[in-house]
Amino acid sequence: MKIVIVGLGLIGGSIAKALRQNTSHQVLGMDQNQDSLLDACSCGAIHGKAGSEDLKSADLVYLCVYPEAALEFAANFGPLLKENCILTDTCGIKSALCAGIEALRGTGKYVFVPGHPMAGKERSGFSASDPSIFVGASYIIAESGGPAWAAEQVETLALAMGFGKIVRTTPQRHDQMIAFTSQVPHVLACAYVLSPQCQAHQGFSAGSYRDVSRVADINDALWTRLFLDNQEALVKELDELVGNLSHFRNLISAGKTAELQSLLHQAGESKRRNG
Repeated sequence: MKIVIVGLGLIGGSIAKALRQNTSHQVLGMDQNQDSLLDACSCGAIHGKAGSEDLKSADLVYLCVYPEAALEFAANFGPLLKENCILTDTCGIKSALCAGIEALRGTGKYVFVPGHPMAGKERSGFSASDPSIFVGASYIIAESGGPAWAAEQVETLALAMGFGKIVRTTPQRHDQMIAFTSQVPHVLACAYVLSPQCQAHQGFSAGSYRDVSRVADINDALWTRLFLDNQEALVKELDELVGNLSHFRNLISAGKTAELQSLLHQAGESKRRNG
């Protein structure tokens, strides 16, 4: 196949490298950052730079950009894509994106498969790209009415890249779960390091500090959009977290030993049971 990757940052660059290493497909890249394109060509992550003529003959296009940019691409370049070209994405939210793509129905002959590779790093950009981050990770396909054969093709490519598990879900369920598994931890980490005590943690911190604070080294522009685009689901999960924190705080403040130990036991059992 001819595959075009739009956006050669951490995820797009990693997908390009994984496809080049593990498949025989032609892999082309598009990026506003010419240095990223040059680096990708120089290291062999892509066969070359894609232009509008390449989009017309592409079999599959990965949108590895922010959700707003993905919709802008679909609006501007979707009409160029040939019939049954698979357009897929790697965005961290799905409901708003799928609604936006649905609003463009009829402006192009492509088929859309919403996707989300559950892998990443704190660092961003092509220089951070690394296909090993995909090995054994989950790849989510948020089915939204597209043809089965197209979703199966995206799944086949994900497995070829090294992903260990394919999860099929709906856009709504995706956003609910991502609010809990990904977005809340980022909010928690950022709130945690805003304590004045963070300035003096050196010499007093070890694994617990590192584990909780790791994702606070954040891409603020990206995560602002992800938080706001998934506002309803995220606020619901934050309310749950704030309630649980308040419960702990009240038990500790009141010195209720038995109740506190019971709550800690409950949390430990949940972690041991659910992983």
